[in-house]
Amino acid sequence: MLLPNAFDLRTGLRQLVSHGSVVLPRDTGIRFERWIRGFEEKKKRDAADGAIVSFGKSGRTWVRVLVWRYLSQKNGYPSDRISGFDEFRDRRPGVPVLFFTHDNYLKDFLGHDRKAEIYGALPTVLLVRDPRDTAVSQFFQWKHRMLARKKVINDYPLADETSVHDFITGQQAGLPKIIDFMNDWAAAAPKMQKFLVVRYEDLRADTKAQLRRVLEFFGEHPTDAELEDAVTFASMDNMRRMEVENAQKTGAHRSMKPGNADDPSSFKVRRGKVGGWTDYVTEEQADAIDRYVAETLSPVFGYK
Repeated sequence: MLLPNAFDLRTGLRQLVSHGSVVLPRDTGIRFERWIRGFEEKKKRDAADGAIVSFGKSGRTWVRVLVWRYLSQKNGYPSDRISGFDEFRDRRPGVPVLFFTHDNYLKDFLGHDRKAEIYGALPTVLLVRDPRDTAVSQFFQWKHRMLARKKVINDYPLADETSVHDFITGQQAGLPKIIDFMNDWAAAAPKMQKFLVVRYEDLRADTKAQLRRVLEFFGEHPTDAELEDAVTFASMDNMRRMEVENAQKTGAHRSMKPGNADDPSSFKVRRGKVGGWTDYVTEEQADAIDRYVAETLSPVFGYK
């Protein structure tokens, strides 16, 4: 049996703080918990060989499965540990340690959000997705999977009856927040030392080629066979199958378990459809959303 390592212990401390911080005044508790999470993220950043940054629901889990399958097959790790994906356990020479982050809390610990300083010379991949699809996917994450305390410390809506349209257009968690995140990174990109942008839509269109870009960026030299194996393993159908199986496993990590095995909307791997956001709004609402994105989102990512 694997013993807990320093990162497990820090995570346990953070969870203890999370439970304890609720007795503090609301704003003080939130600031303290975000500071602790930032401390934990900084330690992971300092131990990493590279970072993969994304706003929530931009395809991070899929990329994580793709990368982990490649690394596990090449280096003899058991692939079934994907549900936990502890990239800091059982370090082996030559295997890159990757820091996956939503870039939420580092600024709370460091006291600033100057990304070129925060990530320095660390090779950093920015994974982006059309903010309209991201917003809708975030709605279902918030509705069916997000812990109540996570909603509080990240200032997400607390009223469960919020509609899809109100959520995705709202300031708290919708398009304004997502676009601010993307615009901040667009402004920081020219200052980054080693930086790669990967679009979710490009991953969907040619997964093998985009995975090769990511792995080569981190110094790997994947073969066609290794890439094809990873792409097959991380297919939507196979990831859904793993999530269904995890629903019956008491030890499986909650990040790869459905909120409700009988509700497809509660699955971590839901649809992954490019442009699927239009299925949840009226034509008039879609037109207004398109205009807002066109007026506010930096053009560098190519979303119109």
